[in-house]
Amino acid sequence: MNKSKFTIGFTFSFVLLSCVLLHSQTQQGHTNNNKFKQLYDQFADPNKYHNASGAPGVEYFQQKVDYVMDIELDDENSRLYGEETITYTNNSPDQLPYLWIQLDQNIRKKDAPALEKNGTGNSITMRPSSFVSNYVDGPFDGGFNVDWVKDENGNALSYKINQTMMRVDLPQAIQPGGSYVLQIKWWYNINDHVEKRGRSGYEFFKEDGNKAYVIAQFFPRLCVYNDVEGWQNYQFWGNGEFALEFGDYEVNITVPSDHIMEATGSLQNPKEVLSREEYKRFTTSEKSFDKPLIIVNEEEARAKEASFSKKKSTWKYYAENVRDFGFATSRKFIWERQAVQVGSQKVMAVSLYPKEGNPLWEEYSTKAVVQTLKTYSKFTFDYPYPKAVSVHAKNQGMEYPMICWNYGRPDKDGNYSDRTKFGMISVIIHEVGHNYFPMIVNSDERQWGWMDEGLDTFVQYLTEQEFGESYPEAIPGLSAYPSRRGAPAKILPYMAGEQDFISPIMSNPENVYQLGPNAYAKPATALNILRETVMGREAFDHAFKTYSKRWMFKHPTPEDFFRTMEDASAIDLDWFWRGWFYTTDVVDIGVKNVKRHYYSDTPDNKAKERLEQFGYDLDNLPEMVFKIDEESESFDPKAASENPITNSKIMQDYLQAEGLDSSKIPAYFYEVEFEKPGGLVMPLIVEYAYADGTKERVTYPVQLWRKNVASVKKIIASDKELIGITVDPDLETADVNQDNNSWPKKESPSDFEKFKEKIKG
Repeated sequence: MNKSKFTIGFTFSFVLLSCVLLHSQTQQGHTNNNKFKQLYDQFADPNKYHNASGAPGVEYFQQKVDYVMDIELDDENSRLYGEETITYTNNSPDQLPYLWIQLDQNIRKKDAPALEKNGTGNSITMRPSSFVSNYVDGPFDGGFNVDWVKDENGNALSYKINQTMMRVDLPQAIQPGGSYVLQIKWWYNINDHVEKRGRSGYEFFKEDGNKAYVIAQFFPRLCVYNDVEGWQNYQFWGNGEFALEFGDYEVNITVPSDHIMEATGSLQNPKEVLSREEYKRFTTSEKSFDKPLIIVNEEEARAKEASFSKKKSTWKYYAENVRDFGFATSRKFIWERQAVQVGSQKVMAVSLYPKEGNPLWEEYSTKAVVQTLKTYSKFTFDYPYPKAVSVHAKNQGMEYPMICWNYGRPDKDGNYSDRTKFGMISVIIHEVGHNYFPMIVNSDERQWGWMDEGLDTFVQYLTEQEFGESYPEAIPGLSAYPSRRGAPAKILPYMAGEQDFISPIMSNPENVYQLGPNAYAKPATALNILRETVMGREAFDHAFKTYSKRWMFKHPTPEDFFRTMEDASAIDLDWFWRGWFYTTDVVDIGVKNVKRHYYSDTPDNKAKERLEQFGYDLDNLPEMVFKIDEESESFDPKAASENPITNSKIMQDYLQAEGLDSSKIPAYFYEVEFEKPGGLVMPLIVEYAYADGTKERVTYPVQLWRKNVASVKKIIASDKELIGITVDPDLETADVNQDNNSWPKKESPSDFEKFKEKIKG
């Protein structure tokens, strides 16, 4: 008897399915639009350079570019002069008849097309300094002035400058495995980065007549040549940052002898450029693991401000296996260093700042550098370089290997707000963190801004939280560090915004309206959700570290990241990458309907209609039971309040035949329908509240939506009366619409307060 009922039930279901399939054959067909379909239509095919696991392929290659430079700063005229010798090694399988070189400073030429790339009628506000810069001062006369380009024997080479790119034509193509040496002499006028903006330049201090220089993109640099782009010679328009090759640098920088400098690489001649006392402190700081040691203090920096020496000193640096070079120099700088143990290596955490940065900088800058080295190394790989330097520069936030510029300045009286303090700590963490992405995991910033900014912002969030734990005195009265980006709730205003001004994460930085939310905040939030809600910390952390280590000192693509995260975790994430990175869909999941029901041997009118639709004889039905919900005309409250199978002799007979106790039947059955108006599929996180004051948290896997894209139903069987349902109770999924997240619906504050009182506890 038992088995026959199961057979009848299976046959009934199969007939219903067959009818549905037969009916569907008469409808219009469509291509696969399932949210869980494979991402083959978006991904580049794996190959011998980037394999299907997301790792470098067996024939992966990258070029090597070494630089020897002599640089001189004309402090009086704010001008930089340089000569460089470049050794280009061709590790590709291709012959290269010419080289493409980036001239990023050309974006500041008076006739640069980048100056006219945007409309000028959009803003209704303007700072007075911007008004003067736009309409009173003439355009800044910037950009590279190239004196000559020669081969290693001094013979002139033919070259052609196209905006921010220079093509150098070679007498003979560089063969695979070959190398070529060329020389370039150049100079340019340095911009005021406060008034004229820009990632590098100087700040002028009227009070003492000094300038503080943060110098980058200051030399002609080779473009990347790889298997993905060929030559990455996309013009520099201002937003898309830099694609660069690794190499070794020998750089000699001549500045006034009263300047203090920091730069990419290790200082080779500290004894020559430092005073006896400064040199002593410099060497002693190598063992200062407990706290920073001041090399040049504020009193000494104030004395230097008044000197304006006419003498010159040359600081010599050497950096191995870096993709770029930057330096900062001024007689205004206070200088401190602290040793940090990172794995088996000692790293110097360094801060460089004028007196205008105190007392904020002396309190928190080096602490932020130390925390960044520790946390980032934990989640990626041990920091491989000898130092990490944080330089104070007004309105700046920019990164280079081993050195970065960071904003955050107190008022003139030394007071500062929490906003200024946390803003400074966060930007230092972010910019120092860029040493990992993209200075070591060397993604193509010109094409995919999110691959460095988004990944960096995500680990920045983790670091900020650990900073708050390490230095609780920095967050008095707060339970955690107040991160601006990373937590799902922070991204809601952007994702719920006007779609005409939102782009997918997988967009070139030049084509995005809101670059901060798009390339920084949204990918960081996506990764945070991936770690906390989708994959779990253990699986995510292993996969993220695998990606980081696989692509150290290499050029990864987006597909390499996506594939590695799946390869190292055994979790299918195509649905996640498609929704979060390739679309502007939003998360909106809620409770659509809740019905209580019981089981009966007699079908109600709704069931009868369905049975007749599929050809059943209502007078001769096989043995089956029917769900009767509270919207049915046959719903009997008494039957529902007693044992839910009271009206089903079939079920009672079955239990008796099986020797089962009917008292074990749950007292309550509810059919809960969840809706998904938003385009993004996400795990369904639900908190059920019961009349006895207890709560139950359930996470349904994202696959719940694979066949039910608009809505899905779940039966809740319980011995307790269900009185409340909340979707995403901790705001884990960036759900943009909270109005449908609760049942009973929040009809009014008073009703909802009563409801909360009812389930309190």
